[in-house]
Amino acid sequence: MLARAMAERNISLVYGGGNVGLMGVIASETLRLGGKVTGVIPTALMEKELGHHGLTQLHVVANMHERKAMMADLADGFIAMPGGMGTMEELFEVLTWAQLGFHAKPIGLLNTGGFYDSLIAFVRQMVTERFLTAEQSQLMMNENDADALLERFIQFKPTYTSKWLDRAAAKNLLP
Repeated sequence: MLARAMAERNISLVYGGGNVGLMGVIASETLRLGGKVTGVIPTALMEKELGHHGLTQLHVVANMHERKAMMADLADGFIAMPGGMGTMEELFEVLTWAQLGFHAKPIGLLNTGGFYDSLIAFVRQMVTERFLTAEQSQLMMNENDADALLERFIQFKPTYTSKWLDRAAAKNLLP
C-alpha cells in the first residue's frame, strides 16, 4: 500500500486535504503509520465539512486553482492513484507543466489492478500518431506496485524534453 511505502521511506504526503475517498483513506493511514500529511483544500469544500482535521498541516485556500498551485509547489513528485475526472485533470496538468519545463519532478501512475492500462495504451497511441514524442511519454512513469514506483521516484533524474517535434519531423507529417 502507498501509505506504508511512503511511511517506511519517511516521504510526506501532500494531497487535496479531504477526509473522504481513496485519498482520505491514504492520508489517515499515513498518519496512523507516523507519516506527515499536508492537505490543501478550497474553502468551499471545507465548508461542506469535507476537510480532514487530523492532518499535520491543512491549508485552506480560496479556490481549486490556488489548491493545485500550492499542492504542486509543496510536492516533490506526483502519483496518480485510480480516480476520476479530477485525478485525470490534475495528472495531465502536471504532465503538461513538465513537458513545458515548468517543473522537473517525477510523475507516476500507481496502476493498481491494471486501472491505467487503457491510458498507457492511449499515450502510446499519441506517440504513434506523433502528437507526443517517445521522450515526452516517459514523463509519466507507471508501476503496479507502490514500492516499485517510489524506488523509481528516488532514482529519478530530470531531463529536459522539448515540447515540439523537430521541424524536419514535422515536415514529414504534411501531405
